[in-house]
Amino acid sequence: MGRKLSYIIADIATILIVAMFVSCGNEMKEVQDFLAEKNLPIGVASNVNLIHTDSGLVRTILISPVMHDFSNRKEHPYTLFPEGVKIISLDKAGDSIVLTADYTVTYSKTSISEVRGNVVVENLAENSKLMTSQLFWDSKEHYIYTEKDFTLITRYDTIFGKGFESNENLSKVNMKSIKGSVYVEETP
Repeated sequence: MGRKLSYIIADIATILIVAMFVSCGNEMKEVQDFLAEKNLPIGVASNVNLIHTDSGLVRTILISPVMHDFSNRKEHPYTLFPEGVKIISLDKAGDSIVLTADYTVTYSKTSISEVRGNVVVENLAENSKLMTSQLFWDSKEHYIYTEKDFTLITRYDTIFGKGFESNENLSKVNMKSIKGSVYVEETP
């Protein structure tokens, strides 16, 4: 009798376990919708080191301690770098532009990123550096802008201001409300 009872209990446990696995057959779409509804990322990565190549040449390197993937959002999918990011863009000549910030969110539909906290953009070849607290970057148009206070350091000048826009390598600049000395080369 005791042996028969143990077989019945084992059979019931097996049936329950099988029922549990069958009932967990949610489709991926249902899981994604659940995560989106709860405002949870679809994926999280640590110690991220992404390298983007084009025609065998490295074009961009992205380094971040943590990346959250919210691509499951229907309206505005995005990627979040809550602990900072370093992005190195290399041109055909091998010169680099380096962007660092404490926090970044990139919206995949628009290719616009908002970077905040100790934002620095450096053009190493031209020895120029932009520093601000917040910056928007349009990676499709290669355009950056801010309405916050900024400091631009070039080979000859240190310029302070509020409101700045430029191409991402800092070679074509439009500044608002500036102060500081500006080197101007006169042509005869």
